[in-house]
Amino acid sequence: MNDYGDTLRRHRRIAILRHLEAIPEYTGNASILQDVLRGLGLPSSRDQVVTELAWLKEQGLITYDEADFLVVTATGRGVDIARGLATHPDIQRPNPKR
Repeated sequence: MNDYGDTLRRHRRIAILRHLEAIPEYTGNASILQDVLRGLGLPSSRDQVVTELAWLKEQGLITYDEADFLVVTATGRGVDIARGLATHPDIQRPNPKR
């Protein structure tokens, strides 16, 4: 993929993790995550969101059960990445908090 596409993927991934880190029980659903991404200027199709969630799950950063209604939960490592305490080469590092 091109550099721009890679950059979008890294930004989608950190946006998903940061949103999950900020909500109770670190749990949200794919539909809301799609809206969150749109609100952050990262409009994404349902397929793109589900693909990123599958990738994050493969990396051990979120968990979910296969179902029609996808509810995901950030893992401890996923929360650490969202907070900037850990890094992953394929996820955008969050900006410092002000």
